[in-house]
Amino acid sequence: MPSWIAWVADPNAWVALLTLTAMEVVLGIDNVVFISIIVGRVPPERRERLRRTGLLLALAMRVGLLLAIEWIMQLTTPILHLFGRGVSGRDLILIAGGFFLLGKSTHEIHGTVEGGDEAPRVSGNAAAAAILAQIVLVDVVFSLDSVITAIGMADDVPVMIVAMLLAVAAMMAFASSIGAFVEKHPTVKVLALAFLILIGVVLVADGLGQHIGKGYVYSAMAFSLVVEMLNLRLRARRSGAKSV
Repeated sequence: MPSWIAWVADPNAWVALLTLTAMEVVLGIDNVVFISIIVGRVPPERRERLRRTGLLLALAMRVGLLLAIEWIMQLTTPILHLFGRGVSGRDLILIAGGFFLLGKSTHEIHGTVEGGDEAPRVSGNAAAAAILAQIVLVDVVFSLDSVITAIGMADDVPVMIVAMLLAVAAMMAFASSIGAFVEKHPTVKVLALAFLILIGVVLVADGLGQHIGKGYVYSAMAFSLVVEMLNLRLRARRSGAKSV
């Protein structure tokens, strides 16, 4: 049996595949949210194409990084020292990506709150290219985090690649619905952007050597989302009562 498919006969590999797929879906949610928000700037007829392109780019980047595992491992080696602490290539990427998310999310919140529903729509190939460039930049950060997680959870590269294929397929299935929901409810959009700010802070902290458990972050995000869903339901009930 070829080495690239030998894992199929290993029960442990199947457990790793299921676990890793679930983990990749969770890690990919923030990427889906970012893509859904940023493509909201283009006309509706172009959003789905850009959204799918962004997710395919994320998949290509993850698979490409997996196939360069040795290079990924070198990224964890300190390349300079600041304040008595070694700083690796991974740290620099996380810090840069975190600051980009902080700046981009803050800018989007300002546009949503101050501009209301009159936020400018962009069109044309140049605008689409600019949006894809931003998606690629964030994909680099999220892909690096995702791949390092995958390397720690599975031993076989084919298992990692299959898990990422399944995770991206799941994200593509729900990305359009998530984007439409976020676009329809401005308060949810602001909350999603606040999540991205939180993730940006976590990335910068991680790059500076201050690890924050993702379980705490995702728990806080889930709690906030549940509260916002209750608020949406309450507002819908009050709106229905007034219309009677």
